[in-house]
Amino acid sequence: MSNSLPFPTLAVILAAGQGTRMRSSLPKVMHQVGNRPLLGHVLATADAAGIEQLAVVVGPDTPAVAEYVRQAAPAAQQFIQQQRLGTAHALLSARPALLKHEQGCVLVLFGDSPLIGAHTLERLRQTLIDGAAVAVAGFTSAQPGPYGRLLTEGGRLLAIREAKDASAEELQINLCNGGVMGFRADHCLWLLERIGNSNAQGEFYLTDAVELANAAGLSVVAVEVAEEEILGVNDREQLDAAEQIFQRRLRQQTLPSSHSEAPALNA
Repeated sequence: MSNSLPFPTLAVILAAGQGTRMRSSLPKVMHQVGNRPLLGHVLATADAAGIEQLAVVVGPDTPAVAEYVRQAAPAAQQFIQQQRLGTAHALLSARPALLKHEQGCVLVLFGDSPLIGAHTLERLRQTLIDGAAVAVAGFTSAQPGPYGRLLTEGGRLLAIREAKDASAEELQINLCNGGVMGFRADHCLWLLERIGNSNAQGEFYLTDAVELANAAGLSVVAVEVAEEEILGVNDREQLDAAEQIFQRRLRQQTLPSSHSEAPALNA
């Protein structure tokens, strides 16, 4: 990735989740795949992608996560999400970093998604450089059931519809929300501050930025990536699945004829 101005990149990694479904006292992002914490893989991929600035949002009750970040990425800024009120709220916990980052791109990553590749971060960034105000990673799934659907038209992303709110027609869409997003820095805070919490959970959802951006006449684009890249680890079964994918990538790297990228393996 080019580091040339005027598009420096700030990656904000959301790592404040409690991970109650892991049934462990260990913070979710500290569970390991390939003998490295989930969060460690995301930090390594951001480094491999040439991200200039890093911020990590941690919980108020996870000192082990904060200490790990200090050791693994000492230059990263850390922010505490005092209350867990949704993804947009988590991102706004890093407001001081967002305020300073007035030009370029902001990428929003998740500390429990260890398989994302540097190439995907580069594609999201390039989409923003090419003129999009918001870029959303999406994936095609043969079993889209529980996932939010990406509603597109003529190359534009119009909205992200949660499965429980989708119409029967929308449920037939198999392009799904991958969670990872990118923002042009000059639009990021403006959009975040307009996200409300008028929903069943009373939370501030980052996905609402899509419709807000469209309403403001800004360009919003979906960037399709491989489903396995944005696998989030929320329970033991998903942790095992991530380990299997990691080991498969590791084996592929040892094959002379393989051109498969395995960015999560970067040290």
